[in-house]
Amino acid sequence: MKKGSGTLEPYGHGGDLWTASARFGVSPDGWLDYSANINPLGPPRQALEALRDGLSAIVNYPDPGHRKLKKLLSARLSVGEDELLIGNGAAECLWLTLSGLGVRSVGVVAPCFSEYAQLAEACGAEVRTLIGREENGFRAEPSELEPLLRQVDLLFLGHPNNPTGLTYSLEQLREIAAMAGERSAYVVVDEAFIDFVPPPERATLLPELRSFPHVLFMHSMTKFFAIPGLRLGYAIAAPELIRRMAAKQVTWSVNGLALLAGQACLQPEVAEYERRTRELVAAGRASLRQELGARLGWRTWPGEANFLLVELSGGWTAERLQAALGPKGVLVRSCAKYDGLTERHIRIAVRGREDNDRLLRALEEADREREEALR
Repeated sequence: MKKGSGTLEPYGHGGDLWTASARFGVSPDGWLDYSANINPLGPPRQALEALRDGLSAIVNYPDPGHRKLKKLLSARLSVGEDELLIGNGAAECLWLTLSGLGVRSVGVVAPCFSEYAQLAEACGAEVRTLIGREENGFRAEPSELEPLLRQVDLLFLGHPNNPTGLTYSLEQLREIAAMAGERSAYVVVDEAFIDFVPPPERATLLPELRSFPHVLFMHSMTKFFAIPGLRLGYAIAAPELIRRMAAKQVTWSVNGLALLAGQACLQPEVAEYERRTRELVAAGRASLRQELGARLGWRTWPGEANFLLVELSGGWTAERLQAALGPKGVLVRSCAKYDGLTERHIRIAVRGREDNDRLLRALEEADREREEALR
């Protein structure tokens, strides 16, 4: 998907309240934003307290080695501190992967996060795209990836994938990683949304990192902990790969307040917040899927993250729906420009029950208004 595509997504992402406000005249703080996938609970109390108490520290430079945050992540993830790189959001980690490893050809399984191709092209790499089969949830079977892995230096794999929310099994991940290793290709497993999957149900190769030294993992703290304005993410990989990536990183790219918030989010007392988040999102996702089908006849996919891919019907397109919802102060994400999707696809976040009910009422109202206009 190219930057600038989409009616309300000129920068290629959801959550652009300023563009929407300029078009519909709604204040930026007046939107019910279902176009960005952020934890509906908001940031944990501990993070907000850490920011308040640490505000005076903005007179100091942040730690360029990100040592305290690395120590906490190392203990939490059972990886070495030399296997971690802290970035200004997961996007910076993706950039450092491409630039640090000197990648010249990149494979993506579409539909997927637009930054994979955009960053690859910015690095001068060729992008090869495999469209996942719709009947397989837009995923690619390992056998389908084998020809692609012969042609690329690096494969991006969303897990859970954005915008579908679907995951791969542990067996599939192992098979893909093994095939890539045989072909001297890197695999970047983007786990930006994996924190929304309960740990007992989570399929990840991370515990097998040292068996697959060519596999890198990308994580975001902005989605699950609701701090996208601070920009904080991290990469996990073999020490040699981390060193090569870190050599390309601008000093102090991660600000001090982001580090304070990240450190607070990893404290033991935040565990209850994490549990509540997963329960809230799972219940909201299931309810939204059921209601969208029952009330509007729209198709959804059984994702595992805090969003849903939706296929519209009844004459709706993503652009028409955005135009109908905008005056009501509601935003949804158009997926019309994603490779493999169509003008009938949107993505919606999963929020709390009250907000989800408000979204459903707005959708039903827009649907009634459209039917009346067509009579």
